[in-house]
Amino acid sequence: MSSPAKGPARTPAALSRGGWAKPLQHGLVTAPLVGVLWLAITATAVAVACAFLSGAAFRPSGWPVLILGAALGVSALWLPRLPLLAGSAVVVLVTMLLGVGPVVSEVPGALSFWVAALATGLGAGEGVHRMVGQLAPAPLTRHEFEDAVIRFLTGFGYVFFTAIVAIPFYVMVMTSLKNQQQLVQNPLDFSLDLSQGWGLFSSYYELMTQFNFGSYLWTSFYVSVLTVLLTLLFSIPGAYAVARLRFRGAAVFSRSILLIYMVPMIVLALPIYIGYSMIGLRNTIFGIVLIYPVTTIPVALYMLQGYFRGLPAEVEEAGLMDGLSRLQVIWKITLPLSLPALASVSLYVFMIAWNEFLLAFMLLDDPSKFTLTRGVAMLNSSEIPRQHLMAGSVIATVPIMAIFLGLERFMTKGLTAGSVKG
Repeated sequence: MSSPAKGPARTPAALSRGGWAKPLQHGLVTAPLVGVLWLAITATAVAVACAFLSGAAFRPSGWPVLILGAALGVSALWLPRLPLLAGSAVVVLVTMLLGVGPVVSEVPGALSFWVAALATGLGAGEGVHRMVGQLAPAPLTRHEFEDAVIRFLTGFGYVFFTAIVAIPFYVMVMTSLKNQQQLVQNPLDFSLDLSQGWGLFSSYYELMTQFNFGSYLWTSFYVSVLTVLLTLLFSIPGAYAVARLRFRGAAVFSRSILLIYMVPMIVLALPIYIGYSMIGLRNTIFGIVLIYPVTTIPVALYMLQGYFRGLPAEVEEAGLMDGLSRLQVIWKITLPLSLPALASVSLYVFMIAWNEFLLAFMLLDDPSKFTLTRGVAMLNSSEIPRQHLMAGSVIATVPIMAIFLGLERFMTKGLTAGSVKG
């Protein structure tokens, strides 16, 4: 990390282009301001995390955040290589001397209180060091100022989006591990009681034995797999035809593939329900397997045609000159080269089919034929304990999350591979 003396030259012209932010373009103003804001964000995040983990009341404290945040920001100007533990040491020391820190709780002497102080110091010290550690206690160029602002906004984005994703999932998991008595006593206590042993998973056991969730899992799995197979069966030749063959209306067909998504599914729900009722396909797995590919084939066509266009046509032409038919070219040449795209499309279609709710809710009434999402909706009743609904949501979420995280690199590779031709 470069020292402040090696930064961009602070010419008068560079310093004059500050606009509305010109009053802030000084190290002694930017650094304390970033320090206060980042310590406030860190203290809030730590307070929320400690409250969820311990079940006790934690909250950020106002004036310690102002004083310590400004001190951390200013100290980072003269000590740009300040060790990571320095910030936490300052926060803990001030907390010990004053009895109050950036994060306060209803039990100041508890272990969780000091853990919160240490975590706040670590997060604040490292964050302020990264954001303003390269600045100098002098007027800043526009580049230096904007770089500090971007670093701060990037850190805030990481904290904010992690929180809005992790907190609902944590609440869902912790609620599923509670019993009815614990939920009635304190619905907002999301700490974990390990003294229950295997009793923590009683909700999951009851779902499998009393609510037939094993059958719902299997139904959702094979319906999703069949949807993937049918989607690929129709979308591969369709996308190849649009990408390679020349026929009347090819351009119109290519541009209108995604028009089906301009019509909300809720608008089509009633016609589908009436049609299925008239021909006897309502309340059947066969009917679900027929209708799901209708919603996934357009997006698969759109994704695959872009990838097929990016493949070198000379390879396929060489296969045709060697005596292969068009179908043999697709099977022996195009598909092996398109495995990344096929993997990403399969994963995307599988997730759509696994998470689909509206059609399953509308067309399935027999509990023995429910998909997983339809089974979870059945648990949303005043007669069924809340922890069972949360356990069902975990069962529906974790498998597809594990599949996505495990295969995400293939999906990303397949989605971006067709973006550059050649």
